[in-house]
Amino acid sequence: MSRVLIAGAGLAALRTAEALRACGYSDEIVVVGDEKYPPYNRPPLSKEALAGEQAFEQLAFRQKASTEDVVWRLGESVVSADLAGRTVALASGEVLTWDALVAATGVRARILPIPGGESVRRHVVRTLDDTLELRPSLTPGARVVILGAGFIGCEVAATATQLGCAVTCVALDPLPMLRPLGPEVAAELLRRHEERGITFRLGVSVSAMADNGTSVNLQLNDGSSVTADVIVEAVGSVCAVGWLDGNGLDLRDGVLVDSALRPLVNGSPVDGVAVVGDLTRFPNPLFGTGEWRVEHWSLPSDTGRRAGAVLSARLGGEGYDEVVALPFEPIPSFWSDQFDVRIKSYGMPGLADPDGVRLLEGDLADECVIGYHRGSELMGVVGIGMVRVVNSYRDKVGIGRGN
Repeated sequence: MSRVLIAGAGLAALRTAEALRACGYSDEIVVVGDEKYPPYNRPPLSKEALAGEQAFEQLAFRQKASTEDVVWRLGESVVSADLAGRTVALASGEVLTWDALVAATGVRARILPIPGGESVRRHVVRTLDDTLELRPSLTPGARVVILGAGFIGCEVAATATQLGCAVTCVALDPLPMLRPLGPEVAAELLRRHEERGITFRLGVSVSAMADNGTSVNLQLNDGSSVTADVIVEAVGSVCAVGWLDGNGLDLRDGVLVDSALRPLVNGSPVDGVAVVGDLTRFPNPLFGTGEWRVEHWSLPSDTGRRAGAVLSARLGGEGYDEVVALPFEPIPSFWSDQFDVRIKSYGMPGLADPDGVRLLEGDLADECVIGYHRGSELMGVVGIGMVRVVNSYRDKVGIGRGN
């Protein structure tokens, strides 16, 4: 009997296991994950779950009957892998063998090295336990300082404000959500958040922290300061790839793979190994030459289905070359709920020309759809509201899609 070992137990792991079964693989699947929970939906962690409206049972993904025999080893973590020897070592010291390996360990929250911050209580929002730990602190009147003004930071800011907190976002960028949305849209969202009472300290960073016993003083690099009762850090992520060190892989930004999601060693793919989810840096001809790593909600499912098909063909011994040769051109998508507005995107807006951002429909100050172009090609689209309209642009995104 063969064994597929999946390192990581999130959505990408679940979708890979489902795809393996759907493609006819019937032997053993073992999933090892460092959280104590089976796969659950993470976007609500900074919104509904943080507001106290959702428990784990409401976040958990439904398990299909086809995966009922999957072995879930939760609360354990993989610390190293030997790809040539086809083994992984767990933190407990146990060594597991495998016939196929799936890297699905995702990302962890980035923590800034701030002088004095070692003794300060700092929250992040990446896991359910993070949310459960932060939730009791978001009481009416609490002074909440959020480090970072990306999507997670702005979602937490909106949730905390609705809970009655006084919220300040501190970020190095000149506008919130600037990199994925561009300056025009980012400026409009800044206006909306400020109208709701959120204070932004932009273009600055935290140079030091000091715990005063009942609060924390944050010194900023412009000489000013901010006082916090609660600190939430939302300054990006770090790929959990340390366990893959020593195997000759390109781990500079996630794991470099080919279109079949096989990791590359000196340009050659490692058969029997797949990388899925947030770790995957892969080519996508829809957006040009190069490789990209995308932390969007759609990619765990897209990569899981692709990996399951490739690995099941390899382990089954039939049609492997044909499956590998199939194109893999997913359309990244994400959404973000902030106050009463849903922001939804398809494609890769960040690849647009600086002057390629154009209003396609609606009014920027109300509901609208914005297109992000490189030359004449629509590289991405973002909707503020107008969900049905932005959905209609999905099949128009990408090079050569007849825009």
